[in-house]
Amino acid sequence: MAPEPEVAAKAKRRRFSAEYKLRILEEIDRAAPGQRGAILRREGLYSSSISAWRQARRKGSLSTLSARRGPKAKPLVIESRRIAKLERELTRTKEELRKAHLILDVQGKVAELLGFSLEDGRDC
Repeated sequence: MAPEPEVAAKAKRRRFSAEYKLRILEEIDRAAPGQRGAILRREGLYSSSISAWRQARRKGSLSTLSARRGPKAKPLVIESRRIAKLERELTRTKEELRKAHLILDVQGKVAELLGFSLEDGRDC
């Protein structure tokens, strides 16, 4: 399959899966020295990419072969957000409980003034 001759308006970074990288490395390792360049041209790859993939394979870091770039989420930040959310929820729940107790106290006092018993629902 020949590459598309037109150039895209905006360049797009290619991402390669770990399986693809390992497959290409195995193909290049099996190929004769004259055929390696043909494989690179066919796949549109640079020899520097192959060198980096080989180094990662030697380290045994297959997971880093397809690792995404950029900053990693810090577990402490995630936990602190979760804790803050739970604390807000606790504060809201405590306020609702305080209001419920206040309502119950008022209902008890009104019932007492009107002569109702809240336990059995009869007049006092």
